[in-house]
Amino acid sequence: MRISSRRQSDSFSQTNYICRLEWGRDGARAAEARGDMIVVVDTLSFSTAAVTAVHQGGIIYPSVDHEDQDAIAERSGAEKSVRRDDVPKTGRFSLSSETFFNLKAGTSVVLMSPNGGACCRYASKAPKLMVGSFVNAEATGKAVAEILGQTDLAVTFVACGERWQTPMEDGALRFAVEDYLAAGAILSYIMHDKSPEARVCEAAFTSLENQLDEIIWECTSGLELRNTGYGHDVSHAAQLSVYDTVVVMDGERLVGM
Repeated sequence: MRISSRRQSDSFSQTNYICRLEWGRDGARAAEARGDMIVVVDTLSFSTAAVTAVHQGGIIYPSVDHEDQDAIAERSGAEKSVRRDDVPKTGRFSLSSETFFNLKAGTSVVLMSPNGGACCRYASKAPKLMVGSFVNAEATGKAVAEILGQTDLAVTFVACGERWQTPMEDGALRFAVEDYLAAGAILSYIMHDKSPEARVCEAAFTSLENQLDEIIWECTSGLELRNTGYGHDVSHAAQLSVYDTVVVMDGERLVGM
């Protein structure tokens, strides 16, 4: 049952605070169950690609896997994304933001991601869901702050993290510093009270704001993309507030607010 009050008490849900931080798919599910507004942060690369596409006037349908993608494409008529290295052989669009730079307004794409895409799908019934990253941090933070000031909603930032191809003893979820810092960037524009988890996240960003290019370039997710020839995606994702686009979930679609 969804909990409507922002102040319902639970030891692990940070509900004594308006701004909260969770991780991954389970965090998205928990935030939706509480009835929170949700900001999905998957810097490398779902959030950055989705924001880039919507900024160009595109429509993004998040999806979890191939089965989910096929079903959404069939009912929506949207074009399916492909793997980065399959562009342009089998498709035009991928998680590489570069594939959306010249997107024609009105184009619909089903963008598959086991991280950001999955979190959007799992939390799709939230009262408000946004997708944020460094590239639209200021616009997203200010939009969240405005909604918090006008409603009794709380907000949970879901840092999506990455997933190990072979799950470790501690599970499949891998900490992603780029998601943590981007969530902190958005939080820095919000003055409402924050949980300790959210405060530390914001402090991490503010203490490292002048080093973002280096940190995102050198972090493990950045290195993974660079080693496969996608350093340009890393550089693009590390840009702070270059877009004024606020991306929101409307049914199954991500569109501009």
